[in-house]
Amino acid sequence: MKTLINLTFLLCLFAPVSLMAQQEYRTVKDIHYYSDSVQKNDAYLASQCTLDICYPDKAKNFPTIVWFHGGSLTGGKKQIPETLMNKGYAVIGVEYRLSPKVKAPAYIEDAAAAVAWVFKNIGKFGGNRNLIFISGHSAGGYLGMMITLDKSWLAKYNIDPDSIAALIPFSGQAITHFTIRKEEGIKNTQPIIDKYAPLYFVRSDAPRMLLITGDRELELLGRYEENAYLLRMMKLTGHTKTTLFELQGFDHGGMAEPAFPLLLKEVAAVTKEILEKKQRP
Repeated sequence: MKTLINLTFLLCLFAPVSLMAQQEYRTVKDIHYYSDSVQKNDAYLASQCTLDICYPDKAKNFPTIVWFHGGSLTGGKKQIPETLMNKGYAVIGVEYRLSPKVKAPAYIEDAAAAVAWVFKNIGKFGGNRNLIFISGHSAGGYLGMMITLDKSWLAKYNIDPDSIAALIPFSGQAITHFTIRKEEGIKNTQPIIDKYAPLYFVRSDAPRMLLITGDRELELLGRYEENAYLLRMMKLTGHTKTTLFELQGFDHGGMAEPAFPLLLKEVAAVTKEILEKKQRP
């Protein structure tokens, strides 16, 4: 586990990145990530399951950050976080169906469908499909964790989640999400680890993971401890590239902004590592 000590240093560290990425960006909104055949018989799915993409126009081979919004799986809207824009990356904000209009696993299915769309289409925008990063806050972090650790969701689209460059959830729930438990009449203080828990799918061959939470004393329920347990179990399975940051002094809602520099640092480091590896004979 690592603790964020000096946020000012990290913010200064990333100042040159935005200066190096002075180029034109284009935003395309409300792209449907399900096929017409899937959405034609479901008005709610058709209206809800869209994504926005902001990408460096005329650039090539750039990384992509897929961002799932938070909101307890019951609210929230797709967003492209301003802090991630104009950094030389594509950023994709995903909308997904919400409880109680749907129940599990509908929103997990949506997350997988959106990521599958990115893998199949990002090359058309100039992006590198080997440099797709999955992130999101709270419920969004949970969705990213589920579709990355449980291979079955992306396997439906013939995509191996191990081809994800890195998973970087912000305060994601590692046990079964409390909204899913609520759908089953289980109170949010009753922890469950079942097929809807990222912890259930710990494995040694998963992509690199950077787990970020707020202060353990200020976080929502036991969110830090869940991620700490996920870190421990990943290590015990033999996974060597899982890291946990606890942002001391920040609560569940406030931890996202100071987490963005850590996300950008990870994207830059992993991108460099992947590109250098591909160049080796």
